[in-house]
Amino acid sequence: MKKWILFIIAMVYFGCGKSTFDPDWTNEQAPDDFSARFETTKGNFDIEVQRQNSPEAADRLYQLIKHGYFDNSIFYRVVPQYIAQFGNSDLKMMEQWRSVTIPDEPVRLSNRKGTFSFARFGKDTRDLEIFINLNDNTELDTVVVEGVKGYPAVGRVSNGMDVILKLYGGHGENTMAKADNLYQDRNAFMRSFPNLDVIKSAYLLD
Repeated sequence: MKKWILFIIAMVYFGCGKSTFDPDWTNEQAPDDFSARFETTKGNFDIEVQRQNSPEAADRLYQLIKHGYFDNSIFYRVVPQYIAQFGNSDLKMMEQWRSVTIPDEPVRLSNRKGTFSFARFGKDTRDLEIFINLNDNTELDTVVVEGVKGYPAVGRVSNGMDVILKLYGGHGENTMAKADNLYQDRNAFMRSFPNLDVIKSAYLLD
């Protein structure tokens, strides 16, 4: 009986699921090629990544997916004929991942329809937010923002692009003006912008 009590106490104390964040995860290197599936409120889509396109970004994406970062993420910025952008809303988790930065890289894979890239806001800030190109956005290959040139595409949607094109985009760019509210009060943000789609689960494929 005592053993069971001690076991239950240990499980409550240490937790039964994954840790929120472990800095060692950021040392994991992605395989040369990997695939993943995203289950969303509109259906599933799959991605494929070749590490050579953007090694640093591929490693971070692999780490995020492997450790469940994108589960319950929101497509908080969907602009038809342009991009569909998604990310987590757990501010504490975001700050933990962002404590380890990834360096900028040159564009090797162009931002054409069906490719995806990390969003950024300055030097070495590609970290957590992903956008999928809904059209050929090749101008993103060379645009200079805060002194950094281009958004290096990391991979492609290999299946389910039709699902991505169905994501709710009725709010357009209006959500970006209140993006900070997403991290302060997710429920209030969702009430302000109803019908936004959610990633229920994202995981690596064999």
